[in-house]
Amino acid sequence: MGKKVKNKDLAIRLGVSPTLVSLVLNNKADLYGIKKETQEKVLALARQMGFFDVKEEKRAPYPVETAPGIVGIIVPSLADQFVYDITPYLQKEFSNIGLGFTVILKDPDDGRFNRFVSAFRKFFSGLILVGEAADEKTISTLRDNDYPFVLLEKTTEKYRLNTVMTDVMAGINLLTEYIGRKGYRNILILCSEKRHREKEKIIKELVNSLNRIPGGISRPLIEFVNEPVAEEDFDFKQIWKYLQPPLSIQLIITINASLVYPLLSALENKKIRVPYDVALISFEEGPGFAFLHPPITSLRKPVSALAHKASNMIWSEIKNAGKSKYRRQLQLSPELVIRRSCGNF
Repeated sequence: MGKKVKNKDLAIRLGVSPTLVSLVLNNKADLYGIKKETQEKVLALARQMGFFDVKEEKRAPYPVETAPGIVGIIVPSLADQFVYDITPYLQKEFSNIGLGFTVILKDPDDGRFNRFVSAFRKFFSGLILVGEAADEKTISTLRDNDYPFVLLEKTTEKYRLNTVMTDVMAGINLLTEYIGRKGYRNILILCSEKRHREKEKIIKELVNSLNRIPGGISRPLIEFVNEPVAEEDFDFKQIWKYLQPPLSIQLIITINASLVYPLLSALENKKIRVPYDVALISFEEGPGFAFLHPPITSLRKPVSALAHKASNMIWSEIKNAGKSKYRRQLQLSPELVIRRSCGNF
């Protein structure tokens, strides 16, 4: 702290007591019910008048505030439906406990992001890393600095970290049980070519689970397709052979929700009726699935519960300055939303 400006100088300028100024500058304002806007005025004027010694501030580590601050959520893409769905729930959760909230896009091609990681604590009390935004380098940097963070829909075998995830195996079991009851035997699994590596484990577990259906089914077929971009049409040649004898598939499972729209349009153009000629189930819920013709059966992530658990977990980490003794791994079961596309009337 500088020596030129004193508490009483700030108090006189603001028209408040020196005690109030002292409480704000020593991070005790919340304990005494001092309004946020008053705290911000004190801190803003203190910086403006040179109360803080810039050189000393640069040398000293930035403390993790235990008082409510801002939580950032780092996402791999703003076009991700999960990000779009969960953001309002997180906003509400953090608002209820007095925390600010903002979304940060991680551009893997922007080298500036890696430099920004070490400066996060200047701006955020804690972070939530979503999916592929939680790369090893970011995790390692935050962990080494005891920074409060939580992984959402991502896990790592290298460290034991706080994670909140959808229980993929529970979803696979729900789906497999339903397919077994419906009696489908010839099944095709479709996955986007550009995303098949990240979905590889899910596909493997799904195939293994389908093969365990009592009574036996034909081994599920797998096809990686080119996902149409913008106004492009679905390349129907990639699946036409599966709809013809001797394969004659009865059910298509799309791993990616984004494949449903062009696929449904392509099937309609070829006069192939869903679910009468072939049933359709999506492993992911997509926007407007309930309003398509026919409405699409899908696995829906427990978005509200994920937001609630993640917000509670990061708040606990913030209060413990990123040094909580225990690391929790939570998995929440998705819901199978049954609609007409799989033959349910």
